[in-house]
Amino acid sequence: MEPMSALGPASIALLFSVCALLILTSVMLAGTSDWAGVPVVLPFLALGLIAGGTGLRPLLYQDYEVCFDLGTLTLVLILFDGGLNTPLAQVQMAIWPAAVLATVGVVGTMSLFALCARLFHSSWTQAFLLGAIVSSTDAAAVFPILRGSGLQLRKRVVAVLELESGLNDPIAVTLTIALTASLSGQGPLTLATLAHIPIQLLLGAIVGAAVGYGGRWLMLRARPVAGGLYPLLTLAFALLGFGLPALAHGSGFLGAYVAAMVLGNGPMPCRGGILRVHDSLAWLGQVAMYLLLGLLAAPVELLKVAPQGIVLGLALALFARPLAVTLCVLAFRYPIREVAYLGWVGLRGAVPIILATYPILARVEGATIIFHVVFFVVLVNTFVPGATVRWLTRRLGLESQEPPAAPALLEVISTRVLKGAEIVSFSLGASAAACGAAISELPFPPDSAVILLIRGEEVIAPKGATVLAEGDHVYVLCQPTDRPFIRLIFGRSEAS
Repeated sequence: MEPMSALGPASIALLFSVCALLILTSVMLAGTSDWAGVPVVLPFLALGLIAGGTGLRPLLYQDYEVCFDLGTLTLVLILFDGGLNTPLAQVQMAIWPAAVLATVGVVGTMSLFALCARLFHSSWTQAFLLGAIVSSTDAAAVFPILRGSGLQLRKRVVAVLELESGLNDPIAVTLTIALTASLSGQGPLTLATLAHIPIQLLLGAIVGAAVGYGGRWLMLRARPVAGGLYPLLTLAFALLGFGLPALAHGSGFLGAYVAAMVLGNGPMPCRGGILRVHDSLAWLGQVAMYLLLGLLAAPVELLKVAPQGIVLGLALALFARPLAVTLCVLAFRYPIREVAYLGWVGLRGAVPIILATYPILARVEGATIIFHVVFFVVLVNTFVPGATVRWLTRRLGLESQEPPAAPALLEVISTRVLKGAEIVSFSLGASAAACGAAISELPFPPDSAVILLIRGEEVIAPKGATVLAEGDHVYVLCQPTDRPFIRLIFGRSEAS
């Protein structure tokens, strides 16, 4: 017996079928960033617009409330995935410039953008609301381009961009909610309201860290009946990282990000499987939000605001973001080319889409216009900087000289945190002591051994007579205490 629904069985079947086709097409089109030079998210947006014209939009009834709820979940998943993949060394390297960009930079971008929006006869509050909605960057929109094209950015630049994108969303969310409340008649925006923002962030960070450490403790003691249940545990921690701080009137988004960083930098059973699941969830959320943006955008309204939206999108990409970043980062004495790169690579993605629905739910005057302006701002800031990221990286000389990651991953999957020997991977450079030597000639510690060798696209079983060459990816089994000595032989490990 088929389940009953308000849409009816036929409509549900059509909705599921179209959504499945959209997802399949989106995944297939993800490779367009390799050869077309456009951000990977643009095909998703185009598919949403096309699907909206084929009759799927009426099935959704332009339900912005569902879009906002789904967007909130999506943002939590994206932030949690980013936090899991943020090593502690990266935090230590870039925490202060990233924190300044995520706070002062967001406020500065919002203010400079509001000056531009004011030229289109918006009130100051509406202009600042629009600025708050588009003020935060989205690393999930830019790093697929870098990974897909084979470019490797210098670690300091990557660290700042990734940390900023994880830390700045809570600021943008808080400012958007406060400005929306002011426009909807719930009271003017006061200094007291703004002063509450640091308290929300601090509360979110503290509760998020507590959830992360609690998650560490539980995962080391839990005994699920199957390894596939571990990602469900971490998904629960992601929701708790958001929910508990939000219930305490703190920043749930920052809580989810901090909880993930604490979890990701500790011992974790089935680590590889957990990271892959959350990477897939983050991608699914990103795809869903771009499809929804295309579905909910009305073509007639888009045409009305197209000139305004395109001009404001360019103003954000060429003026507001670069100037705000420059003012924030110069104090850290970064080279001008790195400052220029950070200012340019400020792509907008899922976050503005989510935030643009909030004024509509609050019935703010002109909210529909704001939503459709955001459409163009996201489009322009995804396409204009995004299509030039690879060119600019090479032009400014910001490519890392490190070899690319190995084409294959070797890991031990276990439902327990194993102790003793560990697997470390190395990419041999010309200056490595092991380069040009046979494995039998290397002075290995007693409990160490080369267990796998990848040369190009070939997997080789290493023997004593195997001669290692530049560009080889070598996997070594060693004791943690012997790792410094192994690095003297093979160079810096790929995970460091």
